[in-house]
Amino acid sequence: MKRKAKIYYTSLDDFWRKEEKLGWLRDNPISKIAFERLEPDAKHNWINQTDNDFETLLPLIDKDVKLGKKEEAVFRVFSLGVATNRDEWVYDLDKINLRNKIEFFIKEYQKDFKQYHKKENIKKELYNPNVKYTSEIVENIKRGNELKFNVENIRECMSRPFTKKLTYYDKIITHRVYQNHLIFPFRKQVINYSICVNTGNNPFNVLIVNKLPDLHFNGDSQTLSFYTFDSDNQKHDNITDWALNQFQTNYKDIKSITKQDIFYYTYGVLHSPQYRRKYEQNLKREFPRLPFYEDFTQWRDWGEELMDLHINYETIEQFALERKDLETSAKKQIAQSSLAFQSVDKRLDEFISKPRTKLRARKDEGVIEIDSITHLEGVPALAWEYKLGNRSALEWILDQYKEKKPSDATIAERFNTYKFEDYKEQVIDLLKRVCNVSIKTMKVIQKMPKE
Repeated sequence: MKRKAKIYYTSLDDFWRKEEKLGWLRDNPISKIAFERLEPDAKHNWINQTDNDFETLLPLIDKDVKLGKKEEAVFRVFSLGVATNRDEWVYDLDKINLRNKIEFFIKEYQKDFKQYHKKENIKKELYNPNVKYTSEIVENIKRGNELKFNVENIRECMSRPFTKKLTYYDKIITHRVYQNHLIFPFRKQVINYSICVNTGNNPFNVLIVNKLPDLHFNGDSQTLSFYTFDSDNQKHDNITDWALNQFQTNYKDIKSITKQDIFYYTYGVLHSPQYRRKYEQNLKREFPRLPFYEDFTQWRDWGEELMDLHINYETIEQFALERKDLETSAKKQIAQSSLAFQSVDKRLDEFISKPRTKLRARKDEGVIEIDSITHLEGVPALAWEYKLGNRSALEWILDQYKEKKPSDATIAERFNTYKFEDYKEQVIDLLKRVCNVSIKTMKVIQKMPKE
């Protein structure tokens, strides 16, 4: 006779090391462990259950809406950020270097294209050790799609939070564009805004952009844009009429609530500590949905304020961080004490002209180390609290501007031109501004209801 299984559960600290967990099991016989009997919830979750009202909230997206089968979602079109699968080739801070990389890539592509389409080579495996091919590249060669350089394809993009780069945006070289051509069209500079929502198990976060976002911009990023663009580059509202009717009906405000208000409201609510706490487990498994909170106008205003901060982070006033640079005498003293058995004058020149890059935070002290001769002081504790995933906004910048050895052999040999010293002053300026953004963001969030 079959009997239903019973499942019992206990948990240990997520941050314990393997040895600590094994030690605990050694010291606590199973017979003495206080297990909890588990029963699945309505969605078949055994742990981290989600018996709440999440399913009753407004869906932000729906595949049937995107396909035109219905309109019961807030946004009509949504898309992952662009997947390049060759970041080192198609991203750069320097326009000339980016162009050189792309022109080299196209030259190799065209060489393989011509070789492949000779009759005797039509079934040969396509491989080029000089450039990074992906399945999309190979299929384009096989389908007979030639590749030509177009300077209009070079545009600004958002590779990571508060990190703007240049990219070559092209339907062949960009591995997968998903629906981004409907949000940021090819060869057409448009004004558009997209709320990037991270999906998956990383801490939930959102960040708005007005440039093309990368797939991993703030996690695995799904974007919700305000406009879409058709094949003639004519713009259309991306918030549905259904959503407008839902808001106007719920708030009994048929005339004054607009689609732009809904966009601001969405951005505000997705920053809510109350929302993130209540639906924490849902947001790890499902795309966010939207509740109707009291005082629509307040949430709309918070969202608009946050959007203005995050879009205009490069022009906001600098926070008054104190810059400290070692004086020449101090540099000489360090050089003399740490560089024995070598020419002090020669090494001192190197120390002054080529300081060692650090780009690290000492949060407890409110210090950001730029390099071996420069650091910033006076970072308020509140600034570190503004996080996008597991990093604060400031830490994202420090990470992205470090010098890293390219993994691609051709990039390392031919195109590895990045030197932090060329961008030092730009990064210091950016850190001061994003420090201000972080503080102002947290002050807005602190105004939001906690329970």
